[in-house]
Amino acid sequence: MVPLIALRGKVLFPDTVETLPVGREKSIRALEEALAGEGEIALVTQRKARVESPGPGDLFDIGTIGEVLHVLRMDGGTRALVQGHRRIRVLSLVAGGEFLRAEVEEIEEAPAAGDPSAIVRAVHASFEAYVRLDARIDSSVTAAVGGIESPGRLADAVAARLEVLKLEDRQALLEELSASARLERLNGLLQGEIAVLQETRRIRARVRREIQRTQPPSEAGSPPPGGTQGSAREAEKDEFKNEIAELEERTRQKKMSKEALAKVQKELRKLRMMSPMSAEATVVRNYIDWVLSLPWDEKVETHIDIEAACTILDADHYGLERVKERILEYLAVQVLVKKIRGPILCFVGPPGVGKTSLARSIAQATGRRFVRLSLGGVRDEAEIRGHRRTYIGALPGKILQCLRKAGANNPVFLLDEVDKMSADFRGDPAAALLEVLDPEQNSTFNDHYLDLDYDLSDVMFITTANTLHHIPIPLQDRMEVIAIAGYTEYEKLQIARRYLVPKQIEQNGLVGYDVGFTDSSIRTLIHHYTKEAGVRGLEREIASICRKCARDAVRKGQLLRVRVTSRGVPRYLGVQKHRARLKADRPQIGSASGLAVTSYGGDLLATEVTVLPGRGKLILTGKLGEVMQESAQAAMSYVRSRAEALGLEREFHHKVDVHVHFPEGAIPKDGPSAGITMATALVSALLRVPVRNDVAMTGEITLRGRVLAIGGLKEKILAAVRAGIATVLIPADNQKDLKEIPRAVLRGVEIVPVETMDDVLRAALPSDVMALLPSLPAEALDWRRVDAANPLAVASPADPAETADAADAAPDDDPSGDVA
Repeated sequence: MVPLIALRGKVLFPDTVETLPVGREKSIRALEEALAGEGEIALVTQRKARVESPGPGDLFDIGTIGEVLHVLRMDGGTRALVQGHRRIRVLSLVAGGEFLRAEVEEIEEAPAAGDPSAIVRAVHASFEAYVRLDARIDSSVTAAVGGIESPGRLADAVAARLEVLKLEDRQALLEELSASARLERLNGLLQGEIAVLQETRRIRARVRREIQRTQPPSEAGSPPPGGTQGSAREAEKDEFKNEIAELEERTRQKKMSKEALAKVQKELRKLRMMSPMSAEATVVRNYIDWVLSLPWDEKVETHIDIEAACTILDADHYGLERVKERILEYLAVQVLVKKIRGPILCFVGPPGVGKTSLARSIAQATGRRFVRLSLGGVRDEAEIRGHRRTYIGALPGKILQCLRKAGANNPVFLLDEVDKMSADFRGDPAAALLEVLDPEQNSTFNDHYLDLDYDLSDVMFITTANTLHHIPIPLQDRMEVIAIAGYTEYEKLQIARRYLVPKQIEQNGLVGYDVGFTDSSIRTLIHHYTKEAGVRGLEREIASICRKCARDAVRKGQLLRVRVTSRGVPRYLGVQKHRARLKADRPQIGSASGLAVTSYGGDLLATEVTVLPGRGKLILTGKLGEVMQESAQAAMSYVRSRAEALGLEREFHHKVDVHVHFPEGAIPKDGPSAGITMATALVSALLRVPVRNDVAMTGEITLRGRVLAIGGLKEKILAAVRAGIATVLIPADNQKDLKEIPRAVLRGVEIVPVETMDDVLRAALPSDVMALLPSLPAEALDWRRVDAANPLAVASPADPAETADAADAAPDDDPSGDVA
């Protein structure tokens, strides 16, 4: 089903561009629906123009499917620039609702019978003769039509320009599917119109001679009485002149740059010399209207009160103390320097943590207007910089469109989901944003459509993203990243009590009713009905319960008394949707718990390794990305290099296959922090030593066993606390990041910094096993005492003297190796 506009007294042909005046509310709604989608719309002519609300029987069966290129809303009404594409047949029509909808099918044009070149030449000649006789048609149309050789396109192009044809004749031409037959019929109509015009000319000449013969010389020069066509033409010219006068008045009153003023005046001079009905005149009018509608010098008076801003941020957001502190610092600098200085703020965090609402609060605190542009899925550079005017339906970019919507040149401009942009053959929008977000360049931002420098330096740009991985480094260089990791259980509870529950009670009409949520019920929602770092899902579940309470309120009236408890939640929401991911029940061989950052925040990432008889193949499953695959290979190389120290045969890998698996294989996984987890599980599986089930770890491994720093530490520790983990192994280089984590969170878990893989093994393997390993890096240890049944263990104990010699000859941690 596509939106449909019923045309009155007009037929739109394929491959033609028309400006349609739109007055009916249903037609305007259909245009809006088309613009909200891909711009596709059906254009079908009414049988009788006087019918105000046409139904299925009031429209012709054959019409045109087209595309809405531009909609211009002016004081005199709405005009739509549309381009016809193909013929369609209306199969069914839905007349109810806000606008007309139709189910249509495309109609294929019948192939031309025989050689159509003769009739093509005849139509060209007839149309040229017609244009010479009809003063209403610009002579440039002849050149445009003269280059068309396709029979079908020629017939449609000529028919579209014959406004004098009766509606029935134009519809008949549209319904004729044979190009040759359409040209034959069109040529006959042209010959008839030529005969009419020639006769009209003869009559006017005869009347003019008669007037000159009978009137005195002083009156002979007065024009003869004209017909209705001449009056209509004069009316169009008068309307065009009035429109030009209106644009000139707006130009005189508008404050803009000298360059823009000179450009508008130049375009106005061109417009005065154009025909009102020419396509180029419409393009020039739209351009001038866009330039005049932009807020070149219009600014909203701003006021920044740091104490008031602090109050607004605290009222709108719970927690996020460091984020609020950075925002207040940003605003304080603006108070002192009276100008936007410093990098662009970029809020990075999972969905639902309050990134967009923080930007709204900043706008409220500064007294600026707020506009938002979602960049999700944008892959065309023209979305940022606009299209050049040589394109049909060209428009300015979204940056200037949003400023026009704001009506001020200094709003808070939120560029939402900046990490969701992509690039293709149409250009890279992220590269176009470099000029927008650079304070040193955006004072001369140049939009392709305007081709003028526009000052964006007073706009307060704020960006948001879920992750930094997909933001190009040059674009990150323009921004200051403020990470919002997510909320703890206590913070979610407070947010629900203070904001979400009162908000949903009000939105669902329960104010005045005795409806409440206990703390235990909110905790149940957090643990078993949501799986997120933010609170968006939590708000949806609270809203769902409130809707069911509203239904009960309608039934019971003011007698409704509801206390939602933990036990009562399943009655409203059904069975639990999520099971909290907890630590394993007992230590397991070949299984280690890693920590990862997902779009929902931190999560526990189980890693499983099993050893099979084979020939040294490393199998990786679980939909791993390239980085994690390389981490697994590095972990395997590390274990092979330490085989003798771990009590394994030097060539053990030739006898076994190793399978590394991450459960939930349908979910893509990637990132540089799973190396030590895979290495630990690998050592556990090869030596058949269980890994402690109360330990989780994060960190990347090098071939020499060094543990590298990672990101997202707060999210990962929050996930460990939720899972009941007692000990978390983190890279020693990440100890500084512990200052960013609330003390209440750190009190529930032991943090163990590790520098090498040997430190990891000491902390992750059971203490009774580690008691047998007094100095893992320094000497080759006989691990057969741990598990004598291990088939991969060394066949006989190594000679201590040989072991010492080997260690001296090729030390594992020789610093000279880094230089080579």
